[in-house]
Amino acid sequence: MPDTKPIRIGVLGAARIANEALLAPARLVNGVNVTAIAARNIDRARAYADKHDIPRVHSSYESMLADPDIDAVYVPLPAALHAEWTIASLQAGKHVLVEKPFTSNTAAAESVASFAANSDRVVMEAYHTHYHPLHGRLREILASGEIGKVHSARATFCIPIPPGRDIRWNLRLGGGSLLDIGYYPVRTLTGLFGQTPQVGDSQAWIRNGVDRRVEATMHFDNGVSAQVVSSLWSRQLFSMALVVHGETGQMQVTRPYHPHMGSRIEVKGIAGRRTERTSRKSTYTYQLEAFRDSIRGKSEAETDCVAAVRQIHTLDAIYSAAGLQPRP
Repeated sequence: MPDTKPIRIGVLGAARIANEALLAPARLVNGVNVTAIAARNIDRARAYADKHDIPRVHSSYESMLADPDIDAVYVPLPAALHAEWTIASLQAGKHVLVEKPFTSNTAAAESVASFAANSDRVVMEAYHTHYHPLHGRLREILASGEIGKVHSARATFCIPIPPGRDIRWNLRLGGGSLLDIGYYPVRTLTGLFGQTPQVGDSQAWIRNGVDRRVEATMHFDNGVSAQVVSSLWSRQLFSMALVVHGETGQMQVTRPYHPHMGSRIEVKGIAGRRTERTSRKSTYTYQLEAFRDSIRGKSEAETDCVAAVRQIHTLDAIYSAAGLQPRP
């Protein structure tokens, strides 16, 4: 696509996350326009379009995918619907930015990846954290040897979402703490220590068929053992942190998954103690720039189907080790 032509993006579903993840960044990123929205409820779509100044409303997902004036589609639907509508978008000739998790289980992820492999369209998972400079900086610190050889780590993400009508409490739609918020600590750890860990002990606390809390241990080929904790509803109401232990020190990171909220890196190592702060530019802005550049052929989508399938495979392995089946 030529640089002079804006990429016209349509949104499938009037999801709350769409404003932070796409609409707000689109106001800052050159060469990208959000031009349409579709929802199963036309009144809701119109209200959303009016609120966010989206010029065109479609009465169905199929109608928007058939629109020749749409170049790309953002899919913020529930996880269990991601595979169906990512494939449908590709069949319609659209580029796709699909929310994390890529799909709700490995089989679905592999079917999307197989279809995408035979398409010339960009398919990018919206794992926005990856595109922020923070995680590159974390890898630099670990590689420097400042805290010595790493032997263990712990990544947590706990938030209070009371049981109720929130889709994260709906098993049929791909609900559960691990697929939603647990996705971040698992992906962070594999990004730092290796893409194919072996899952050790895993335990899940269930409410209404949904994992409200999950704790698991992953073992990496480089000898690092890492613990993951995710929770939608438990005594530990809030935690968003990463701690890495080395032979001569440790690195602690606050808000590692949403660094634009004010992430801080604290390092205690052979050179003493110090603190680094990170860019407050939104992870979602970095992500939209990467999506634009991938469509224009200037770069490859780093959160592609291959990486997404690996991640879902690891999540399913954690579920299996906890005695659970993959999500529907």
